[in-house]
Amino acid sequence: MTGTGADAVARALKDPHALPGWTLSEWDALVRQARRANLLSRVAVDLKNLDVLDRIPAAPRVHLDAALIVAQAQEEAIRREVAYVRTALARCGIDIVLLKGAAYLIAGLPAARGRVFTDVDILVPEAALQEVEGALMLHGWATTHHNPYDQRYYRQWMHELPPLRHITRLTVLDVHHAILPPTARLKPDSAKLLAAARPFISEPSLRVLAPTDMVLHSATHLFHNEDLTSGLRDVADLDSLLRDFGRETAFWQELVERAHNLDLARPLYYALRYAQHFLATPVPPEALRAAEAGRPARWLQRAMDALFTRALQPDHPDSADRLTPLARQLLYVRAHWLRMPPLLLARHLTVKALRRDEQVTP
Repeated sequence: MTGTGADAVARALKDPHALPGWTLSEWDALVRQARRANLLSRVAVDLKNLDVLDRIPAAPRVHLDAALIVAQAQEEAIRREVAYVRTALARCGIDIVLLKGAAYLIAGLPAARGRVFTDVDILVPEAALQEVEGALMLHGWATTHHNPYDQRYYRQWMHELPPLRHITRLTVLDVHHAILPPTARLKPDSAKLLAAARPFISEPSLRVLAPTDMVLHSATHLFHNEDLTSGLRDVADLDSLLRDFGRETAFWQELVERAHNLDLARPLYYALRYAQHFLATPVPPEALRAAEAGRPARWLQRAMDALFTRALQPDHPDSADRLTPLARQLLYVRAHWLRMPPLLLARHLTVKALRRDEQVTP
């Protein structure tokens, strides 16, 4: 595999010890690219944890100090928001499974360090969706995407409600009943994910996915996502999860077996492949061999390498070559293709194109 060659952020994540020796031009590239990738706070926290921030030149240090403030503020905001969600759903009698960044934070996982959050994601049983939405609305959340087509799109074809925004705090909550749409080609069973979720001792109504499921959800989200603006951040999530959980020898076999059990062998294969490519994630050889069961055909693998090694770079001109815009566009179409049957996809893209034309018509 080859990338674009602009790997300042990946270098910083792989070897933060070396950052005090970087030149100002290297720091200039890193700050600009890491900010676009939503990873500047992560770099800043890594340097703080290594106790080397005082060895960083003054110009980039200003940006790192600001990023630390952002990281702390976001952590506090997410903790408050999770508490609000728990209170709102207390009478629903269901377990709330936190997903992605909120789960990493509340579980105290290394993947949460310096993470930038855009929303809180939760997973609930599909049968409880109406009750959950009603309870949240009573506590100040309101639906977004008011266009009738968008409402139908989410409620009939997607794996989540339309995003909910709180009317005073303006925070966003995504309520999922599955990790992929019911129309998607892969069919992971949400009941299995919910059944294996782990409770918190201090907060029994809050749960997180089991370690294997947390990795598989992160992989599935990344490799079915049409917007890869934060793609390298998601690769960094995978890297942190795999390094943390992978210290348990049994984890790797359980991960591969669980991927097959949930019909997620292909996302796992891509997760291991590109985590190794970008961040040199340590994966036992036997786990790599077992994950080969999810490998696509050789021609498709070459195509995916050409696309993902470009599109998962920071969304910045220094990280792009002339083929990067095309790679992002093709992966946008691919994500929709994986989530919808052809006729529904054609209809959806046509509707979006027509609405885009309406927005630009004077």
